[in-house]
Amino acid sequence: MIDTLITQLQPWLNFYQDPWFWQFPAATLFISAAVFLLLALPWTWVAWADPISLRKYKIQDKPFQLKEFFLPSLARLLLNNVMLALTLILSWPLLKHAGIHTGEMPAWYIVIAQLVFFVFLDDFLYYWMHRGLHENKWLLKKVHSVHHRVRNTCAINGNYMHWVEFVATASLMLLGPILLETHLYVVYIWVVIRQVEAVDGHAGYDIPWNPVHWLPVYEGPVYHDFHHAKFRGNYAGCLPYLDRYMGNTYVAEYLKYLQAKREGMNPDEAGRFSLVRRGAGAGVKVTGEKVANTGAEA
Repeated sequence: MIDTLITQLQPWLNFYQDPWFWQFPAATLFISAAVFLLLALPWTWVAWADPISLRKYKIQDKPFQLKEFFLPSLARLLLNNVMLALTLILSWPLLKHAGIHTGEMPAWYIVIAQLVFFVFLDDFLYYWMHRGLHENKWLLKKVHSVHHRVRNTCAINGNYMHWVEFVATASLMLLGPILLETHLYVVYIWVVIRQVEAVDGHAGYDIPWNPVHWLPVYEGPVYHDFHHAKFRGNYAGCLPYLDRYMGNTYVAEYLKYLQAKREGMNPDEAGRFSLVRRGAGAGVKVTGEKVANTGAEA
């Protein structure tokens, strides 16, 4: 009986001896955490320094919550990655049979097509998961409320969330590469892109020369910042069109902000016009794990 049990547990007991484990899930996890910190820390320093030259680009005119959430964000990042590592170990007997490979790299245009597919698939799935986290009261209170403790985010808050949400988000990220049985290096590139999105979406500055603005249909950090400020709406990760076609779940002030910018206003002026700076916290009070709606929803 003991021999049978050991045989059944062998794939888990010997995961660390499998070179593919270190090349695929372990390396992917390391790249994800390292890229996030590499990108988030400089932007977080900018938020801490709060240079006068960039204040007109701040999406909200409130101080960033750095004193309260800098160290907790680092602690959450550590905890979440530990929990994700354990999840990868537990799922390794299945994950090792995914079609991810280290064979010949596909042509560059195939790589681009795969990455575009990953972005659209991941954002579609994330929209529904994120919306579900808000519409299910139990999940909202026990899981997603952690992320919404931060009302005026800076870059380091990008991975400040409950470990269940973090693992779920990472799992969605891997679905595209597994479905297409893509090359391992393409997975690495996709992980970098996904962390760029996590950092930029919480940066707190709507800077015109931010290179991510070159990406089609991506509005930069302003889209997700309005979600934190108003709490409901703007549920997608980086593709705002989903809010239009999946139930008109835009934050109304976000649309006013975009219109004001099209009319030539800078982020500071557009923010005042859209009223995001006046009572942005009205409607929701987040304290610890408790989320209470106080009346005014977006």
